[in-house]
Amino acid sequence: MLLTYAEVGATREARLPAGYRHVLRDVEIGAGRATFEWAAAALLDWRMHRGAGLTVDARGPAAPGSQVVLRIGAGPFRITAPCRVVYRIDQRDRQGFAYGTLAGHPESGEEAFVVHLTESGRVRFRIAAFSRPDSALARLGGPLTVLAQEFATNRYVRSMRRLSRP
Repeated sequence: MLLTYAEVGATREARLPAGYRHVLRDVEIGAGRATFEWAAAALLDWRMHRGAGLTVDARGPAAPGSQVVLRIGAGPFRITAPCRVVYRIDQRDRQGFAYGTLAGHPESGEEAFVVHLTESGRVRFRIAAFSRPDSALARLGGPLTVLAQEFATNRYVRSMRRLSRP
């Protein structure tokens, strides 16, 4: 299955492409190596997504090329969002990944999640994303679609704050 956008990997340097709605969030979630390790593990094994209220269908941790289907809601209000991991960051003080949208996702674009242990020992969590509506429902949603994305971003941050405590 092909990705639904051309700018694959654009979130890596956070030079987000024009023509999309952008999300950039960078927050402190704690301090110390143990907090970083817990946060990175929660992120890479999809616990952050589950903690934000999503159902996650994935085989193993986030890895380049792996597919994941995210779901939220129930019944006729259930949204299904298939994605593919496009890169992963595996550095001593930076861990994370980005996924891109596949056919069937209501949006088209990419979202990256990175946990960083700074030189001062602070643990930061960064989300960088670009997207635009790709389904009739998302286009009709207009401002509600933007609010839904903001809601999801806030839930990701809350989830990471909870899950990063050793």
